[in-house]
Amino acid sequence: MKAVIAMDSFKGSLSSMEAGLAAREGILRVCPDAQVVVRPLADGGEGTTQALVEGLGGSYVLTEVTGPSGKPVTARYGILADGGTAVMEMAQAAGITLVRSEERDPGRATTRGVGEMILDAVGRGCRNFIVGIGGSATSDGGVGMLQALGYEFTDAKGEPIPSGLDGLGRIERICVERAEPRLRECCFRVACDVE
Repeated sequence: MKAVIAMDSFKGSLSSMEAGLAAREGILRVCPDAQVVVRPLADGGEGTTQALVEGLGGSYVLTEVTGPSGKPVTARYGILADGGTAVMEMAQAAGITLVRSEERDPGRATTRGVGEMILDAVGRGCRNFIVGIGGSATSDGGVGMLQALGYEFTDAKGEPIPSGLDGLGRIERICVERAEPRLRECCFRVACDVE
């Protein structure tokens, strides 16, 4: 018998591979001679990077970025074998699992770290991006990400807006003059499980 296991993660408890390996162990208990192959699977949330890097070949990059609560976090993303395609998960830089439950504040949480991951990958020569957007702790509409990429959002007084959802209602002007110029060469695809 041959079994192929491809399971999505169980948010907050098991990764795709951990769940698959547990199922593999169960199959082998019942049928010790079985051939069991475990592959990662994801829907745009946690595990998307691993599924694509392992499925298409590539390597991982670690970089320190701003987490959703403004504290530094270490984020992991992948660069596929072509050397020009970055695969990243928003959850690595702005994910809900990065914030203790008593500190969760979607009104102030930021996506800045996502933009910092993108800048890191651009600096490494990537121009094609696949970004999984599941598992976020934020509600800032991507403004923090864009600020990290050089876009400026100001209020009626010309002052920078505050981080997070709290700043969205204050936006009066968006300035694009200081946006990272290499972004013009980039193509972004969003991976998510909803329309």
